[in-house]
Amino acid sequence: MLATLRPMRRVFYSTGSTAARGTCCDRLVAMDQRRCLSSLSPLELRLKIRNEDPSIKTTTGLAYGFQQANVLLLPSALAKDFEAFCRNNTAPLPLLYVSKAGDSSGGPLAQNADIRTDISQYCVYEHGRMLKTVSSLREYSNPLKDMLCFFLGCSFGFEGKLKEAGVPIRNVEQRKNVSMYRTSVSCVPAGVFRCPLVVMLRYVPAEMLDTAVEISHLNPLAHGAPVHIGDPALLGIQDLSRPEYGDAVDPQPGDVPVFWACGVTSIEAVLSTKPALAFSHSPGCMFLTDLPDSSSPEGLSHQSLDPLLTPLSFRLSQRPLFYSLASKRAVRKIRELEKIIAEDPGDRGISAIVLQDELLLSCLALSHASSVAITTGFPTHYMHNPPDETDGPPGAVAMANMLLSLGKQVTMVSDRRGLQLNQDLIDDAVRSGVLSAPVPLVTFEDNGPDSAVRFLCHDGDVSKPRYDHLVAIERSGRAADGNYYNMRGINIKHLVDPIDDLFIAAKGIPGISTTGIGDGGNELGMGKMKEKVKSLMPKGDLIASDVPADYAITCGVSNWGGYAVACGLFLLQTCPSHQRYLKKGLGLNRTAPPEETQRWTSGLPSVDKEESFLSTLVRFGVRSGKTGNLAMEVDGLTFYPTHSELIARLLKVTHST
Repeated sequence: MLATLRPMRRVFYSTGSTAARGTCCDRLVAMDQRRCLSSLSPLELRLKIRNEDPSIKTTTGLAYGFQQANVLLLPSALAKDFEAFCRNNTAPLPLLYVSKAGDSSGGPLAQNADIRTDISQYCVYEHGRMLKTVSSLREYSNPLKDMLCFFLGCSFGFEGKLKEAGVPIRNVEQRKNVSMYRTSVSCVPAGVFRCPLVVMLRYVPAEMLDTAVEISHLNPLAHGAPVHIGDPALLGIQDLSRPEYGDAVDPQPGDVPVFWACGVTSIEAVLSTKPALAFSHSPGCMFLTDLPDSSSPEGLSHQSLDPLLTPLSFRLSQRPLFYSLASKRAVRKIRELEKIIAEDPGDRGISAIVLQDELLLSCLALSHASSVAITTGFPTHYMHNPPDETDGPPGAVAMANMLLSLGKQVTMVSDRRGLQLNQDLIDDAVRSGVLSAPVPLVTFEDNGPDSAVRFLCHDGDVSKPRYDHLVAIERSGRAADGNYYNMRGINIKHLVDPIDDLFIAAKGIPGISTTGIGDGGNELGMGKMKEKVKSLMPKGDLIASDVPADYAITCGVSNWGGYAVACGLFLLQTCPSHQRYLKKGLGLNRTAPPEETQRWTSGLPSVDKEESFLSTLVRFGVRSGKTGNLAMEVDGLTFYPTHSELIARLLKVTHST
């Protein structure tokens, strides 16, 4: 492990002492020196570094407006593998330039440069162990003749733009090096190179997250947009006060921890590969280039960035703190989907209880999930057998099909009384091609106070959740009095298992998020807006669900919410900005094979599939919710034209450019 760099010795004395006054003066002098240095050009700064000017330790806060570079010098025999490693991991290792063997100039990156002297501190490695740090590599001129120099972009390159936009640079304010951490995330290997991802932390005020994200996104050669925002434990980082490289930086009230992929990943690659001899910059001591921070080096293919791919940030949870990113284009489309499904052809008055962006937030959370449990079933027709309605199962199956196409694990949770019916429906959906593969079907019973936790977590251990997202669509929701009511105010508790307990228990289990989809306010998850339901919906005081979900999607018909979730997941799967964040900027150099993109497309709902599944429901005796008709209708609205046209509109938005 490299020694932690300390850019300035900090000593504290009692107030009023002579030593304290001296230290204060030293600090003022240091600040004046830094201000003078910040006005110098990269060339002037390189010359100072070459002359070993003691005022330059780290380069954070210097050469604003210009790219800075991580540097790694490797034997030529390893060059091909390392270049492939960089191509596989573009976020931590954005290649600016690769020199020829023995070339000590900065090539097109800098004039009058000498890579042997123009970095304030170098690290020397022998067989994967850091031997020492030096201020010059001149004594290694002979072995350098067979070495290539890799110049990799650095986040210091967008510090100037952050400062111009008013985003505070906390480490500069505190006169510290940035904090860099080894993560539990593995880079995509290439040849002999494999290692964990290293990330760099910057604290950003919550209200300035989108500014910081956009500025860094527009500089992909300086690591681009963040790869994680929120709880460091989600990256395997247990203690922010103990960075592997650099200094611990103190947050200010209202700050959010934001992590960018870091070029020090290249040092981890050296430590794991163990070449006989290698050199790198010392973390925080970068090579200053003459490239403006908005440019690309000569000879490097770099297309202008589509402004609609600029990411926006969204907080998905507070415990653990976690944000996600999605492009402006994907966000706009998902918001269009939300408007469509909020239409109310049945005149139920649901527009009054709609919460904005719940569809977007749910889709983002589901995109990050790996194992999803879906439940549906509203036995409103208590005098019929089966008592269920046609709203709910089609939307549940549509979501399940898209989640399966994305490679996620899906489980369906059923009432015991409806177990055989739901199994028959799943089997028929698989046979007809509505569902791409069978989905496990389970039930939940209340056998004691820990039943829900044991159901949700392996061995009842809340640190080992079995699912990371629960979805309820048109599922009877428990009212404040403990009963379950249909829209007419009839108590149907005898037909409903206590699946609500799973949503209640999930609130206390970090890592499990929940979505409720409904169209009346008496569905599981709609407790998020129960006060609105009580005051604005018919019989609201009686029927309102008391159990909230993290995300509550309100629609004219609940099935529409399931269709929209499937479309939203497709949009995120095909959103480069979201996928980059999802994959931590790793493994993005490949184009998805045609069969993979076809699988995602086939995961979408369609008019034919939904018509087929609705006819299956009718064949099994499932009735329309509002009218009780055993016909091709949902909530009293016939499939043609109401539902068919809405599905077509959702797909048009999904596939639009």
